[in-house]
Amino acid sequence: MPVIETLITIFLIIAIVIIFARGVVIVQPYEQGLNIRLGRYIGRMNPGFRWVIPLITNVIKLDLRTQVMDVPSQEVITKDNSPTNVDAIVYIRIIDPEKAYFEVANYRMATVALAQTSLRGIIGDMELDEILYNRDVINTRLRDILDRETDQWGVKVERVEIKEVDPVGAVKQAMTEQTAAERARRAAILRADGEKRSAILKAEGTKRSMILEAEGERQSKVLTAEGERISRILQAQGEAQGLRILSAGSRPLDRRAITVLSLDALKQMADGQATKIIFPFEVSTLMKQAARFIGATEEMAEEPAPAAAPDESILGTIPTAEEVKVILREMDQVIRTEVSVEELKDIGKGKAKTPRDLVEDIEKDSEELKE
Repeated sequence: MPVIETLITIFLIIAIVIIFARGVVIVQPYEQGLNIRLGRYIGRMNPGFRWVIPLITNVIKLDLRTQVMDVPSQEVITKDNSPTNVDAIVYIRIIDPEKAYFEVANYRMATVALAQTSLRGIIGDMELDEILYNRDVINTRLRDILDRETDQWGVKVERVEIKEVDPVGAVKQAMTEQTAAERARRAAILRADGEKRSAILKAEGTKRSMILEAEGERQSKVLTAEGERISRILQAQGEAQGLRILSAGSRPLDRRAITVLSLDALKQMADGQATKIIFPFEVSTLMKQAARFIGATEEMAEEPAPAAAPDESILGTIPTAEEVKVILREMDQVIRTEVSVEELKDIGKGKAKTPRDLVEDIEKDSEELKE
């Protein structure tokens, strides 16, 4: 009997310990407990170590952290009759544990089902292009709808994100062709614009090249004409000075000298290869003068004494070889210098020192020498 009593005592102690242990409840910091005793809600249980009456008390623990729920993909018909597969992600958090447990049987399943139906309605009111480009608008509208409906369940919808919008195969192929056509159109526009700009720049370059070429040809002709003019003037001036020198040298000659020169000219004419000789003067008179000169028929009358030779100053200033080289060097420098359009205009107006001015100076010197 003592053994049986001891066993019963040990059994009772173990039973009391087990019953007492079942009344121990530990609520985590991120949880909230609901105390229900004999079918009656007693109140909330804050985080920490708690003990309740076992067997008749039920403690429901709810997670107060933000929870992520995946809305399964579903096929939705858009406003423009384009079948599209859409799925989303919903972020929720329990703000009222009593409503989340007592007002809805399963707040997670209810929220996912509400998100599916709401998403189907929103997508059905929009076209496919709007869905692809306005995801933020869809997210905002879906979040507002879910938050308003789940508020009576004590659930706060913090955020909604459309994860993927996947049109069906035929629609996706049509979109691909449309995108390719659009890119081809943009490429053609850019290519045409590039060719247009290239043609404009090429025409502009050709125009500038032709203008510069014409301007260079004009300057070359002006300088060539100016050089020919200076050359002719200098040549004429040289011939004039030669004639003046010949005239000054022939004045002291008498008739005898002229006769000798005339006979020498006849000799040179006779040495030619021509069969006809034209004499520009009367030969008989020349012969008479020659006879008088040698005294064959009659004595020659005394010739008056020639006048005194004129002063050499009449010949004017004849430039030396060094002076001619200096003049030619200056003209060469003026011709080699690039002359712009403005400078040529100034030359025409007499504002710049040009080869024409040098020639005018030479003409002035010639006039002074003649005087």
